[in-house]
Amino acid sequence: MEYMTLKEASRIWKISPRMINYYCSAGRIPGAEKMGTVWLIPKNATKPLDGRRKSAGQSGGEHHD
Repeated sequence: MEYMTLKEASRIWKISPRMINYYCSAGRIPGAEKMGTVWLIPKNATKPLDGRRKSAGQSGGEHHD
């Protein structure tokens, strides 16, 4: 299997290496492996959804009568 580094994934997914490190630590990137102090991410991995944001289909708490 081919792997990419946090920096490579950051450039491809357009998010910070710190956020990718968080996703790896939380187990949100399947197949990511830690070798010493470096995370290796499968090249075919997809960017995890940002759980901090609600999708368009979820109610924002507004109530309409």
